[in-house]
Amino acid sequence: MQKSGISTALILVCTFIFGAFFEKMIEPIITSDSIKEASNIMGLQFSEQEIDSLLPGVSEFSKGFSKNREMDIENGVSPAFVFDPRPSGFQSPTGASGLTLSMVKPFKIDKEKLLWYSISELAYLIKSKQISSVELTQYFISRIKKYNSSLFCVITVTEDMALRQAKKADEEIAAGKYRGLLHGIPYGAKDLLTTEGYKTTWGATPYKDQVINENATVIQKLNAAGAVLIAKTSMGALAWGDVWFGGTTKNPWDIESGSSGSSAGSASAVSAGLMPFAIGTETLGSIVSPSTVCGTTGLRPTFGRVSRHGAMALSWTMDKIGPISRTAEDCALVFSVIQGKDNKDVSVQEFPFNYNTTLNIKSLKIGYLKSSFDRNYPFKQQDSLILALLKKEGINLIPVELPELPYLSPILSAESAAAFDELTRSNKDDLLERQIKNAWPNKFRESRFIPAVEYIQANRKRKMLMEEMKEKVFSKIDLYLNPSWGGTSLTITNYTGHPCIVIPNGFINGKPTSITITGNLYQESQVIALAHFIQSRTEHHKQHPTFP
Repeated sequence: MQKSGISTALILVCTFIFGAFFEKMIEPIITSDSIKEASNIMGLQFSEQEIDSLLPGVSEFSKGFSKNREMDIENGVSPAFVFDPRPSGFQSPTGASGLTLSMVKPFKIDKEKLLWYSISELAYLIKSKQISSVELTQYFISRIKKYNSSLFCVITVTEDMALRQAKKADEEIAAGKYRGLLHGIPYGAKDLLTTEGYKTTWGATPYKDQVINENATVIQKLNAAGAVLIAKTSMGALAWGDVWFGGTTKNPWDIESGSSGSSAGSASAVSAGLMPFAIGTETLGSIVSPSTVCGTTGLRPTFGRVSRHGAMALSWTMDKIGPISRTAEDCALVFSVIQGKDNKDVSVQEFPFNYNTTLNIKSLKIGYLKSSFDRNYPFKQQDSLILALLKKEGINLIPVELPELPYLSPILSAESAAAFDELTRSNKDDLLERQIKNAWPNKFRESRFIPAVEYIQANRKRKMLMEEMKEKVFSKIDLYLNPSWGGTSLTITNYTGHPCIVIPNGFINGKPTSITITGNLYQESQVIALAHFIQSRTEHHKQHPTFP
């Protein structure tokens, strides 16, 4: 026993000594050859004399990087710079905020249609005492429990909290303290929004037990409106795709396929009638894409309209939060509650949101991306019918073209790699579900090789693109229609910060298609108004999947 103890102690001592030695050995040694290799990546060539001169400074940089890495930086800490999507000379909207929705005519509850009612219809049922918030909450939670094993669209059911919130809503409404149309209405939130007392997993194995014990601003605002949080919806791990640590979120229209991402669970759950609305996020298509394949209506607001405090950061200059629901007016209702400053996210601008269902659509200058709609693409027939409908309604569609898209990938790549720097350096990225070339672990590693100068140059190109969008597009029109997939609009406007709404407009082989309406900065009311105009004359948003 004594011999064994001595051997163990000797091993521990040796491990400590050699561990410290090898740790010292892996400190980077900057040589002329390494400078030459690095300069190849940058597309530069330096003379031997220039390399000799810059070696000491680069070595100091390397030591500084190591020193910085000794400090922990939480994901929620934003950089010192703030992205402002407004181009020079932009005329910010003025006036008062307001919300005028379509009137709900009195009706009797039909329990078989309960899962498909709009928010306004559910609000009417609660106010008219045909159903209580507790009953409604229990109804949707039971649906989640029944179908989530097929759809994988919910990570956490927040049942205890939801029933408390619903009971409180019923008591307040009975006492005459009505908070508005969201009072007592169940909803889901993408699981990158912190929620007090519950896990916030970011859909990723390294964080599947993470608890950040506070409510994100969006959750706080919905709480204040009396909404009832029933679930944390699934998301592609770290906001990419539809694969999370529990599986692949399924499309209710075809449970053999995924629901796209990264707001995968939010779109799937709303589409399947598991909740009336849900909160999603978009950096580069994560509301538009799952809303398209799941047949939901999704609003991506202007960058800086909704506070991201308490939301997982992927890109500090691109992340946006918005609602996914059944109708455009549902999106207007939810957006009216979640938008606005909170004095925590410094990117948020305070501008009026004034949606009025009686707006004369013909008073707007409506454009369309002619070259995009003219090409052959999967949704061409469905999109053509929407354009024809608008022309039949007497709307003059103005052809417009977007500026050329510069190479802006270093922006999202560098910011996302910085947001998850520690994950890469700790090798915990190996725990992520997807380990292919086109997935976060590899992308984070690739992004380490983006020179800081190229990141800044990409942002300067971005600024030029913002100016071009103002001069070449929004000087001629108020908003425009564009194909949801294909073309450059989705990418351009995610970098420039413009808002859009995506609405279902048909089917191909039993799966939904969509069309997108893109607006000027802070003009969500206009894109919602046109979307509502279309939905009031079509039935696509009223079609629902049958499953499993």
